[in-house]
Amino acid sequence: MKPVSAKPTRAFNLGANMIASDNSGAKIVRIVSVKRGKTKKTRQGYAKVADQVKVSIRKGIPDMKGKVFDAVIIRQKRPWRRLTGERIAFEDNAVAILKDDKGNPKGTQIKGPVAREVQERWPSVAKIASIVV
Repeated sequence: MKPVSAKPTRAFNLGANMIASDNSGAKIVRIVSVKRGKTKKTRQGYAKVADQVKVSIRKGIPDMKGKVFDAVIIRQKRPWRRLTGERIAFEDNAVAILKDDKGNPKGTQIKGPVAREVQERWPSVAKIASIVV
């Protein structure tokens, strides 16, 4: 996986509820695990913006409810610092659902902005976003 240019802060523990910001059919999701996460041996995993996570659908269309999908975190409330010195934070926490391991999104559009770090690591997800910040 390609590294991002910023060093985002740890924002989400396992079990965090988030908004699914795409039109895949999911509304509210819960983080189940972090894929390719870096942490110490006994420490619980954490996620941050542009990370790939496994999510369980909590609210949404009935045939998706309770199923587990891969997702990418596209927005986080917790501020982080970019290499230019600016700090950036969004007003909500959101994910985009993926349909395969290659990073192709399940939905066809994303409502709201997407972080630039997501565009660096997941270009196919940023391609369907309305705006990249």
